[in-house]
Amino acid sequence: MKFTKDHEWVRLEGDVAVVGITKHAADQLGDVVFVEVPDAGKAVTKGDGFAVVESVKAASDVYAPVDGEVVEGNAALGTNPETVNADPEGDGWFAKIKVSDGAQLDALMDRAAYDQYLTTL
Repeated sequence: MKFTKDHEWVRLEGDVAVVGITKHAADQLGDVVFVEVPDAGKAVTKGDGFAVVESVKAASDVYAPVDGEVVEGNAALGTNPETVNADPEGDGWFAKIKVSDGAQLDALMDRAAYDQYLTTL
């Protein structure tokens, strides 16, 4: 897995990036009550918001960690948004994105670097 400073995670499956928010982000949000995921076919640009997550505390954009095209949004989150809290780095994924520039993944943090980054917050 790779991580962004905005607390998204990326797991590469071939040339498709599975993207979600980290456990840290889910914990900070509190109980998630609504999730809006992108539709297949949507073009996304690194750094732009591509999904929305709302909790009892706040609403927040989820930012694309790479450029690409959405091949699948996790529709199950629409009826079960609490999955984001229960399994943020597993079944709580937001979208699968066909990566258009694999080199962008090199700029992301590995788990150790992300854990170190969390200590600076």
